Amino acid sequence: MRIKWKKIIITATDLVLAIYLIVAVTSWNKPDESKELCTQVNINISDSNNAGFLTAEEIKQILKKVNLYPLNKKVKDINPRHIEEALKVGPFIKTAQCYITKDGQVNIQITQRMPIIRIKSNTGADYYLDDNGGILPNSKYTSDLIIATGNIDNNFARLYIAPLAMAINASPLWLNQIEQINVLPDRGIELVPRVGNHIIFMGYLPKNNGPWKRKHDINVFVTKKLSRLEKFYRYGLSQAGWNKYSYIDIEFDNQIICKKRDEKTEKAEEETAGESLEPGRQRLQWAKIMPLHSSLGNRAAPGLSKEDFDVNINSDGDLTIKMEKKAEENEQKAHYLRREFAYSKYEQTLILPDDVQKDSIAARVANGVLTITLPKIQVEEQKVARQITVG
Repeated sequence: MRIKWKKIIITATDLVLAIYLIVAVTSWNKPDESKELCTQVNINISDSNNAGFLTAEEIKQILKKVNLYPLNKKVKDINPRHIEEALKVGPFIKTAQCYITKDGQVNIQITQRMPIIRIKSNTGADYYLDDNGGILPNSKYTSDLIIATGNIDNNFARLYIAPLAMAINASPLWLNQIEQINVLPDRGIELVPRVGNHIIFMGYLPKNNGPWKRKHDINVFVTKKLSRLEKFYRYGLSQAGWNKYSYIDIEFDNQIICKKRDEKTEKAEEETAGESLEPGRQRLQWAKIMPLHSSLGNRAAPGLSKEDFDVNINSDGDLTIKMEKKAEENEQKAHYLRREFAYSKYEQTLILPDDVQKDSIAARVANGVLTITLPKIQVEEQKVARQITVG
């Protein structure tokens, strides 16, 4: 059989020519990647609506300081790995991922270290603990967290205070009710509530060398103690009065020991608390071992208006404060549109004393402060005059 070389050569030439034309046409239609610019930067921070410290603007400023912010830069000059390494240096950043899409957008995914409690020890140390017991430096932000004070060193903070805070934070009731933990010189644990002018003594945290066993034992310890305390709050203290006792001891399993407040001291405190209020009105009393930045009577609300708040009494008769704020900023330039989104959300539930007139609770926002006023039920003592016959 004779091979037709001429036909084979012509066919091969046609095939090569067709491939060349396809490649040429594709190259002509393809934009010049060397001139393609980054048109948008999307920064996503996980858990940014909870107790984190980071914002998209801070991430932007971190990258700008090292000349790595990619907006308006040529895509070919953007190195995602360099961006990730620059962000991971930050003390509040847990993980950072960066990638570029085909349309020239740069996406940055941030996972932040979540603070769970603030430590202010008697030695002057001031820092935060994250959800893994790691130490975070003090920040210009005042996240609404429980503050731990007293006899606390770094080791005790990481091994015992962090699990204690996680156990308290797991309950929405106690997360909102407890504002301070105080560690006594002998490492006994006191709790300072937001509502009620008293201090709660929990006892001593269980000790264990194994990290998992220690966390488990502390969680069981706290859950058991606070469950008993909640029953005492709802069925005992609400009847006796929130300010009747100055000290509540729940160390022992089969009893709760309460120390009555001195009547003269109580009267003096009530007069001091009511000096700036109208007759018949009160603010919740606060038991404090040290001055704190948060309270129910006045809450900082910078940049917020009354439309951003929802204050109501829930079905259990507790006071609920909700805040939700959304913001969007657009900037139109010659070759791109920049959009930045911000979203904040906050919710808190507090048990109210029985002597509050719930139908007349008032709330207002002025000069960046949310103020909630609680009318006190006025109980008039009826004096009965009568003649008593002597027999």
